Amino acid sequence: MKVLIVGGGGREHALAWKAARSPLVSEVLCAPGNAGTALEPGVRNVEVGADDIDGLVGLAKDESVGLSIVGPEQPLVEGITDRFEAEGLKCFGPSASGARLEGSKSFAKDFFARHDIPTADYEAFDDLEAARRYLAGRPLPTVIKADGLAAGKGVIIAHTAEEADRTLRGMLEEHDFGDAGKTVVIEDFLRGEEASFIALVDGTRILPLASSQDHKARDDGDRGPNTGGMGAYSPAPVVSGEVNDRIMDQVMRPAVEGLAADGIHYRGFLYAGLMIDEHGAPRVLEFNCRFGDPETQPILFRLRSDLVAVLLESFGGALDEADLDWDPRACVGVVMAAGGYPAGYEKNKPITGLDGLDSDTVKVFHAGTRLDAGRVVTSGGRVLCTVALGDSVSKAQERAYAAVEKIDWEGAFCRSDIGYRAVAREERGANQAS
Repeated sequence: MKVLIVGGGGREHALAWKAARSPLVSEVLCAPGNAGTALEPGVRNVEVGADDIDGLVGLAKDESVGLSIVGPEQPLVEGITDRFEAEGLKCFGPSASGARLEGSKSFAKDFFARHDIPTADYEAFDDLEAARRYLAGRPLPTVIKADGLAAGKGVIIAHTAEEADRTLRGMLEEHDFGDAGKTVVIEDFLRGEEASFIALVDGTRILPLASSQDHKARDDGDRGPNTGGMGAYSPAPVVSGEVNDRIMDQVMRPAVEGLAADGIHYRGFLYAGLMIDEHGAPRVLEFNCRFGDPETQPILFRLRSDLVAVLLESFGGALDEADLDWDPRACVGVVMAAGGYPAGYEKNKPITGLDGLDSDTVKVFHAGTRLDAGRVVTSGGRVLCTVALGDSVSKAQERAYAAVEKIDWEGAFCRSDIGYRAVAREERGANQAS
C-alpha cells in the first residue's frame, strides 16, 4: 500500500524513511517533503502543502493511499484528521478536539487541573493589567507562554520583573506572536531535568515509545533563545524504570482516561514534555499532539519494529498487543541550523559534504532543505539533523559530531554539547566504578 507523510521537516523525513522500510509499503508520498525525502529510496515528494487540507484529501484519494501520518501540529489543529475520516481515509493523528491539547495552552492547563495531572501553578490572561497584577505576586523566574501555536518559540522564561513585563507587552499589546499571543499563560518556573515522553494512543490504549530528551535553547549549556529544538538523544537516563512507571500512572493514563471522559477519542501520537524533579516526580510542561522534532529522528533510528504495522494496529483495536523492538544502543541527533536562527536567516546556501555519510550507524535527516538544479540548498532555519548510534551516549555523540564536521554551508552552526547531561552521568558512573 501507499503511505502519505504530511509535512516537510526533519520529523517527516524520519517518518518517510521509516515507513519506506516497511514490507507493507509499496511507496511513500511526502507532501511537500524536502531534499532529503526527494532523494530517499521509495519516497516521492508531491507539491501539496501541509496546510492544504483539500489538496491532501484529493491526493490521498487519487493515489489510493492506505495510511496517512500527519507530522506538524497546524493541520491537526485545523482538523485534517476529521476531514480524512469523513472521506473514509485512514489518518494517524488526533481530531481537532484532541489537538486542542497543543493548539491552546490554556485549554491544556485547564485539562491538567480537571484530571489531576501534575503541572505548574498557572493563570491565563488576555488583559495586560490583569496579567501584571498577577505577576506582581509570583516568584521569579516565571514562564510566559503564548496560548496558541508559535512554532516552538512562544515560551519565554523571564528572570526579572522588567523582562516579564516586556514579554507581556510584546504578546498582548505589540502582538509579537500574532493571534497566538492574544491570550497568555503565566506559570511558575519548574526546576529539574526535562524529558520527552511520547506514546501511541488509540482511545484507551497506550503504547509508550523510547524516552528522549531534547535541547530547546539555541546555545551550549541550554542558554540563549528558545528554538524548535537544537538536538535530542534517546534514551533519556533520567527516565529510569521507576520514573517511567510514575509517568504512566500520573500523567499518561490520567490524560488518556481524561480525554475519553471528556468525549474525545484520541488516536495519534501523544507527547508529554516533562520536568522530572530531584525525587523522580514528573510534572507536565506541555502536551503536544504529534511526534516531537527533533526527538523523532533518534527515536525512529533506534526503532527496529515496523512502524506502519504498529500504526495500523491502532485502527484495529490491538495497539496494546504490539511489542516494540528497540536497538539497545543510544542515539544522539545534532541539529545543524542556518546562521541567525531562530531570528532572521538566509536561504539558498549550497550544502556540501552530504555524500557517503549514511550507514547502519549514521543517518542525516533533512529539514530545511530543497533541491535546486540537483544541488541540495538550505530553505529553513533548522536545516539538517545528524543522528548516530553508539554503545554509550558519549560514543553516539562522538559519532554524530564527526558526521557534522563533514557537512558545511555558509553560516552553518550547531550546539557542541547535545546529550551533555547523559554524558556527565556516564562519566560519574565510570568514576564511581573505578
